[in-house]
Amino acid sequence: MAKQDYYDVLGIDRGAGESEIKSAYRKKAMQYHPDRNPGDKAAEDKFKEATEAYEVLKDPEKRRMYDQYGHAGVGTGAGFAGFGGFEHFDIGDALRAFMRDFGSGGSIFDDFFGMGTGAGRRRQVNRGEDLRIRIGLTLEEIVTGVERTIRVKRLVRCDACGGSGVAAGSSRKTCPQCRGAGQVRTLTRTFLGTVQQVTTCSMCRGEGEIIAEPCKLCRGEGRHEGTSKVNIKVPPGVSSGNYMTIENMGNAAPRHGQPGDLIAYFEEKEHKQFTRHGDNVLYELPISFTTAALGGEVTVPTLTSEVKLKIPPGTQSGKVLKIRGKGIPHLHRSGRGDQLVQITVWVPTKLSADDRVHLEELAGSDTFNPPPADKSFFQRLRETLGV
Repeated sequence: MAKQDYYDVLGIDRGAGESEIKSAYRKKAMQYHPDRNPGDKAAEDKFKEATEAYEVLKDPEKRRMYDQYGHAGVGTGAGFAGFGGFEHFDIGDALRAFMRDFGSGGSIFDDFFGMGTGAGRRRQVNRGEDLRIRIGLTLEEIVTGVERTIRVKRLVRCDACGGSGVAAGSSRKTCPQCRGAGQVRTLTRTFLGTVQQVTTCSMCRGEGEIIAEPCKLCRGEGRHEGTSKVNIKVPPGVSSGNYMTIENMGNAAPRHGQPGDLIAYFEEKEHKQFTRHGDNVLYELPISFTTAALGGEVTVPTLTSEVKLKIPPGTQSGKVLKIRGKGIPHLHRSGRGDQLVQITVWVPTKLSADDRVHLEELAGSDTFNPPPADKSFFQRLRETLGV
C-alpha cells in the first residue's frame, strides 16, 4: 500500500516552519495517542504514521531529501533517529519519540483536556498554493537524466501594485477588528472553567491590516493569472512515483506572501523493447536453433548502445544471461543495475525441402531428442519460470 504524503499526514502545507510541524504533530498525537484510544488499532496506526512523518519533517536534511525525491529520498527502512528503520517502527518507538519531545512540562496535559491558552501563536503568514505537474520520461531519459524547460500556468505577482494589492496613492490600514493582531481571542465558560480560544481574524484574514483602496488590476490580491518558464533537471535513476520540488514556482501568494512550490511528479513511459524491474532492465532475445545448439556471439541493444553477448553452446529457451552495468543508475548511490537477457529459441514456421531433409536426419539422433520428463526437469522448469 502506497504511503501517504507526510505533509498530508500532519495536515500542513509544504512551507510549514518548525513550530508549525511540531504543533501539527502534537495535535495528531493527542488525537490518536494509545492512552486516549485503548484497543483501537486504527488509532494506533495513525499515531505511528504521524510520528514517522514528524521524525522526517523536523529534521532539515531528511526533509530536504523528502521534498526532493519523496519517500524514496528518505530511504524507508534505512533507520532514523536511533530506531531500527520504518519497516520495524512499532508503537514502542512511536511512544518513545513522542515522550522524547513532549515528555516534560505540563502544557501537553493541558492540551489533552482542552485547557491550552494558545500563547505564543504568531500572526498568520500568507503563502501561495503548491502546484503539481506530471512529466513523462522514457527509459533512455531515465538512464542519462534529462533537462526539461516547461511553461506553467500559475498566479504571478501583480506588476501594477508590486504584489501589495494596494492601488497607487493608497495605503494599508490597521484592521479595526483585531487591531493588527491578525487573531481574535474569545472566552468561553465551561464546567471546567473559562477556556480561551484564538481564531484567525475574518476581516483581515490573519494579516492584521486591510486595504482601503485595492489595485484595479488584481483586485487587491496582489497576484493574477500568468505563465512562467521552469527549468527542471531530472537526475538519472528516477522512477514513477518519485517527484521533485521546485521551490517558489507555485502560485504567488496574496499580498507579498511566500510563493508556493511546484511539485513535478515523474511517470515512466512504456518501452517497446525493454521492461524495467527495479534498477534492472529485462530484454527478450530470440536466437536461432543453430546458435542455441552451437553457441556463438550476437549483438544485443541496450538503453545506451549495442554490445556483444556470447551465447554458450546448448543454451535452452528461457535461459537468462546477464550484462552487468547496463541497467538503470541507482538514484541515491553509485553504480547501476544490470540488463537481463532472456533467451527465446526461434523455430522457423516454413522449411525448404533441403532443410526438411537435414532436420529429419537429425531427428533420428538421440542427441536431438529431449531427456525424459523426470522430476529434475520439472524442477528446472519451475526455476526458469520463477514459480
